[in-house]
Amino acid sequence: MKIIRTACLAFLVACIMPQVSLAQNTATDMLNLNLAERMLHRRAVDAVIWSMPIVNFQAMRDGLKNDGGLATNAVGYHSKVQNWKLQTTTNNNTTPYVFIFWNVKNGPVVIDIPPAGDGVGLFGTLMGAWQRPLQDIGDNGFDAGRGAKYLILPPNYQGAYPPGYVSLKQKTYNGYTLIRPIISDVSDANLEKAENHVKQIKVYPLAQAANPPMTRYIDLYDKDIDGVAHFDASYFERIDRMIQEENLEQRDMAFLGLLKSIGIEKGARFNPSDRHQEIFADAAREAHEYMIENYLDRVTPPFYPDSEWYSAVPVNGVPTGFDWDMPNYLDYDGRGSGYFAFYTSVKNLGAASFYLKTSRDSAGQRFNGSNDYKLIVPRDVPVRDFWSVIAYRAEDATWFDDQPHAGIASSDEGVQVNDDGTIDVYFSPEPPLGKEANWVPTTSGEEYFLYFRTYGPKDELFTKEWRLNDMVRQ
Repeated sequence: MKIIRTACLAFLVACIMPQVSLAQNTATDMLNLNLAERMLHRRAVDAVIWSMPIVNFQAMRDGLKNDGGLATNAVGYHSKVQNWKLQTTTNNNTTPYVFIFWNVKNGPVVIDIPPAGDGVGLFGTLMGAWQRPLQDIGDNGFDAGRGAKYLILPPNYQGAYPPGYVSLKQKTYNGYTLIRPIISDVSDANLEKAENHVKQIKVYPLAQAANPPMTRYIDLYDKDIDGVAHFDASYFERIDRMIQEENLEQRDMAFLGLLKSIGIEKGARFNPSDRHQEIFADAAREAHEYMIENYLDRVTPPFYPDSEWYSAVPVNGVPTGFDWDMPNYLDYDGRGSGYFAFYTSVKNLGAASFYLKTSRDSAGQRFNGSNDYKLIVPRDVPVRDFWSVIAYRAEDATWFDDQPHAGIASSDEGVQVNDDGTIDVYFSPEPPLGKEANWVPTTSGEEYFLYFRTYGPKDELFTKEWRLNDMVRQ
């Protein structure tokens, strides 16, 4: 994984700097394409952007399975808060993650969520493989912490709807959830409490509900998991695998025709020539470059006027319920750029958390891990619970490798608070003297962006009565 990132770094630094043009590096210039090959390249670029949500899902699922041992219908949990070795997009470092993957092709699956316990609850969203939300679960979800048996139904399900379940029809065969235990802090006692609570979750086929098999629980902590897509020719093999696995929907017929034109078709073997592999590799790189720039600079709306802080979600995500179906078109462009940078969605955004994003300092320049920055967080952040700020590599939206932590939270022990109630957060390769508790380490030469997460956001955040400062280069 590190070799791939090192090789890509020089390319990335060039590709996301706005003043640098990569026109001289396109396939058209470097590969001497004829007309048919130029069309192949163009369609391949669009195929990457269109497929990003389901390939993001597949890369994460297969990474957790191959590197973490997480099987279908098992519960993967973290006995401690995940570290940089969990390479999936825009993780947080304030609560231990829980992953569950299922497949309903052969019949409905039950996800049995326990009621909240003493000092511990759950929050997450059940989703299909395109990462469209089915329902929020847990304390801030549909069951409001009372627990429920959620029944995930296959596409076009015609069977009985048994009583005692919350029935949810899925449009894909594959599905998953990311669940976060709700605990007051990450002390050893609370982490143990969270682990014991998570081990009350049950997953099994409805056909075995009378005598459910034992659910397996797999500790993923500190496992080196490669759960992100790589933007090379292998990306198209991932598309092909999901087309072969999945239920195909009417909304995607035009893009399925585009895929057929580049050699990917349901029930057919994908067997690109060496020349096509070369073109695919370049197309994947170009789509990667586009989605980075699109996500960081274009498709997310400004949160404040005259500020570098933006909503973390592309503009059409929330109004469409993360379905991305606009009245007159499918916003595959905003969807693809968003799911390059994050995974999971929510049914009710803002009920439990809300995220802001920035990639530029107060002077409008991209963050670079070689530089020193300071973010002054104003006093009285409008949250019922806590806030956090985390740095992510622009290349793949993951944490910096081999760093002790990725961000700072207001709930962290030892964080220094100024006399006026503000908190200074420092981002730099080396810790500022005496400010180590407020320091987020960065890696020299790597560009990055920030998420500012609010947990239990209050109205003052959305009315803009409270305003977050831009980050300043020191």
